[in-house]
Amino acid sequence: MNFGEIAGEICKKIFPIPEERFVGAGSGIAICTLSSIDLLKEISHSNVMQKIAIAARLFSENRGIDELVRFVNQNPSLHTILVCGKEVSGHKTGHALFCLHKFGTDDSNRIINSISPDPILTVSKDEITNFQKIQLIDKIGETRLQNIIPIIQ
Repeated sequence: MNFGEIAGEICKKIFPIPEERFVGAGSGIAICTLSSIDLLKEISHSNVMQKIAIAARLFSENRGIDELVRFVNQNPSLHTILVCGKEVSGHKTGHALFCLHKFGTDDSNRIINSISPDPILTVSKDEITNFQKIQLIDKIGETRLQNIIPIIQ
């Protein structure tokens, strides 16, 4: 276990965040709220859930992105992820996600051009290639649900 993983486990114990994801009734669109838990909760209680497959947060540039890429690979009907909410301070998870989508990973499985401190993934190159086929919509910084709803209509 590296330092980042140890720090992540400590954070889970000290700052538990129960809201990780909410499953919707749709299938083709997902919403990633990055660090905006209030936005995630607001989405989970809205009619938007009828149109999306899932709404989830994304805190880490390694394990979190691994999980997101695996989710995409396990859900072939998913074609779009709307990335919104506040960027994760220090981790720059949204930036890392878009770098992965555009550039992939190097031979060490590090996300190319990412400015995150530990953007090393465990997913396969094939899983990454499949992830790169979906559409990512960049609305990083947008935290108002009324501005997100028209995008997924």
